[in-house]
Amino acid sequence: MDLTTTRQRRPLITGSSSSSSKPYSKTDKPSRSNGGDAEDRGLGWFLPFIALCYLRYMSATSNIVHDCDEVFNYWEPLHYLLYKSGFQTWEYSSNFALRSYLYILFHELAGRPAAWWFGDDKVRVFYAVRLFLGLVSAVSDTVLVVAISRKYGKRLGTYAVAMLCLTSGCFFASTSFLPSSFSMYAMSLSSGLLLFEKYAMAVAVSVVGVILGWPFSILAFLPVVIYSLVKRFKQAFISGAVTSILLLGGSVLVDYYYYKRWTSSVLNLLIYNVLGGGESHLYGTEGPLFYIRNGFNNFNLCFVLAILFIALYPVIRRKYDRCLLVVISPMYIWLAFMSLQPHKEERFLYPIYPLICVSASAVIENIPELFREKYSTSENLLVTITKYLRPVILGIILCASHARTFSIINGYSAPLEVYKLLEHHDDAGPGSVLCVGSEWHRYPSSFFVPDYISEVRWIDDGFRGLLPFPFNNTLGGTAASPPHFNNKNQASDEQFLKKIESCTFLIELQLSRPYPYRGSDLSTWETIAVLPYLDRELSPAKYRSFFIPYKWQEKNVFGKYVILRRVPK
Repeated sequence: MDLTTTRQRRPLITGSSSSSSKPYSKTDKPSRSNGGDAEDRGLGWFLPFIALCYLRYMSATSNIVHDCDEVFNYWEPLHYLLYKSGFQTWEYSSNFALRSYLYILFHELAGRPAAWWFGDDKVRVFYAVRLFLGLVSAVSDTVLVVAISRKYGKRLGTYAVAMLCLTSGCFFASTSFLPSSFSMYAMSLSSGLLLFEKYAMAVAVSVVGVILGWPFSILAFLPVVIYSLVKRFKQAFISGAVTSILLLGGSVLVDYYYYKRWTSSVLNLLIYNVLGGGESHLYGTEGPLFYIRNGFNNFNLCFVLAILFIALYPVIRRKYDRCLLVVISPMYIWLAFMSLQPHKEERFLYPIYPLICVSASAVIENIPELFREKYSTSENLLVTITKYLRPVILGIILCASHARTFSIINGYSAPLEVYKLLEHHDDAGPGSVLCVGSEWHRYPSSFFVPDYISEVRWIDDGFRGLLPFPFNNTLGGTAASPPHFNNKNQASDEQFLKKIESCTFLIELQLSRPYPYRGSDLSTWETIAVLPYLDRELSPAKYRSFFIPYKWQEKNVFGKYVILRRVPK
């Protein structure tokens, strides 16, 4: 009897955990007011923010433009607002009004001051906007990792911030001018606020991510919103309702100013894609495994571990409460929903990129728990080994991510870099015409076109879809509704320049193909700049997807991205 009493009292004297079978969680530790250690306080704000800012700066200055939709639906309207020139897509036609200028105005907060400061140096304005996006991303991700570390421990927060900094997917998505990237910022911030138990703010941020960002991302934000309503219904509901009314009202007013008619671009987009039978298949379809392959390319082993979270949840739940499951659940919901859609693009997964990092981090941290008995506090050999295995796994993920990032930036950065060289050829004089053929979809935006070039024109190289047209100030600029715009992706006869002789410069990608290029005619064109561009079709998948030392340059095939100038006669 005395021996039993002694065994029961010992944990109380030494401060060890009791014999209760309740699962361990961070909330079971002493609070700071009771003398908790540094682990209880989690990560501070400064170091994660600085690390994220540094990597977002690298992304802003070195990231390529991954999607022509980013250029023509977002960079070009912003360029028009700043400089009164740029390309307009059918989505911005007043007849359709599928895109809200409220989202563009958010980016003008950085673009307008940069345009005043840098004047005619539009390339610097482009990168200033990117730096602004990187800062927004760094702030939102910092809130997420600090919240994770303070609720679940410093190690989990450290793993998460490392992946948010260095995984290729986050590196590229964080500074892309896309609504899906904006929804990604909102996802990080709302998830962090949820973990901080700021439920009303979490709902408000979710609403901003949906209405100001990407309306279709509403499905991904549902777990955060529903959980917040369950926890603090009145405050969360009022916060969400007020934010929704303000943003929807603001969107209608802003769009009335630019489209010159009363309309809701949010409603128009939903009607077109959901009720109106939107024909997204016109812009390409992919198989059901597209996002699995894409996820592995951008996150490598991190993506595999993230998917395993739900399978390992019975073990993971011993340490974490269900709030972490709420935060990670949008990853599965969104991945399943988007995989069922025929039209698939890499950017559609951006909203859940931070959750992939958090999910994988939780799995890595809990690998030792797979080999520990449920109620045992002692360590066996496998538990000890797997503890040391965790940083090895993290290191493999980060090294593979760097290999992916290096390959993409060095293989496909030629379009951005070539256009920058145009500023050194202003001796061509005002009124010069820049022509682009099959490379229209890699046009990096009008921010890279010097002022001495009066216009950019498309030339017919076989493309049969609808191309963007310059904003027409005569027809009303942003309020214009050009007759050649349609929502069927049907080409217009007016979209191509008929007189090729009027081209002063020509952008062309020359690959090892059995057909002639315009640049081959040395009597008409001279090459003034050339950069290598990775030939995706002729390069082996493993070598083009990831940088492998001594093999990347040797095994891959490169074409020539060139600027051609018409030879004077």
